Amino acid sequence: MVKIQVNKLNTLRGHNHSIYALSGGVAPHYFYTGSGDGMVVAWDLRQPKDGLLLAKLPNSVYALTVDRKRNLLFIGQNFEGIHAIDLDSKREVWSLKTTSNAIFDVKVIDDLLLVATGDGVLVVVNIEERSLVRHLKISEKSLRVLSVDPYRKQFSVGASDNQVKVFTWQDWKPVARLAGHSNSVFALGYSPDGKTLVSGGRDALLKFWDTADFSQQSSVAAHMYAINYLSFRQDGRFFVTCSMDKSIKLWDTSEFRLLKVIDKARHAGHGTSINKIIWTAYKDQVVAISDDRTVSVWDIHVSD
Repeated sequence: MVKIQVNKLNTLRGHNHSIYALSGGVAPHYFYTGSGDGMVVAWDLRQPKDGLLLAKLPNSVYALTVDRKRNLLFIGQNFEGIHAIDLDSKREVWSLKTTSNAIFDVKVIDDLLLVATGDGVLVVVNIEERSLVRHLKISEKSLRVLSVDPYRKQFSVGASDNQVKVFTWQDWKPVARLAGHSNSVFALGYSPDGKTLVSGGRDALLKFWDTADFSQQSSVAAHMYAINYLSFRQDGRFFVTCSMDKSIKLWDTSEFRLLKVIDKARHAGHGTSINKIIWTAYKDQVVAISDDRTVSVWDIHVSD
């Protein structure tokens, strides 16, 4: 029988607005947050109380990602574009106007940056050349989340048209269109072994897809309200979800089974919507961000 111990390690404060963006760092003990007032803050899990302000932008920040190869943090600034922060000097080294719409997610693939926008266009940036190389119209509605499968050189896009679309980044051709959600898809993630794609969204359902043929393996009524994000543990055996219902839930990947609910009443969790979550490689600690302007750090220990 699986045994689960949950311990809240820290509640971190520093943002003055709802926190929407979250990314792990090059080293596993670093992570970064972005909020509705344009603040981007760096944190160190070894000394979590001491956040460092990296940027203060004039518009909301919904999207952050780290380029491990170049040691850069990419910030998606709504209605403007991309800012690149050098993580050694902690200074902005370049920026690029990519869209006049909201930016909901950004991901790095090799030398390319994928930018998911509010007008349904995927903007592709060449990082080395700092130039726009492709605009791919994927949906008539917002692109909300991206996930990358390095095994098959594919990526998936979850959108507000209720669908997940899968593409290759070699020829940018569509591979699959996954229908089944009844509302916007906000959460998307490949298991670390690349065999399973999990999606979730405003319909509060989790759907499990076999990446060999993209057949649906299971559909689970997972939360009371929208599922905002999900993140796998490094070994892929478990993953966590966060929701507008103010809870974090722990799942068994292979059995599609709920193992634990972490909420305010039982674990001093968040009192408002939890917007993103990551399961870090630093001592297996889990980091979550919320509309309540705080960051929570959790120790979730799972054993047989």
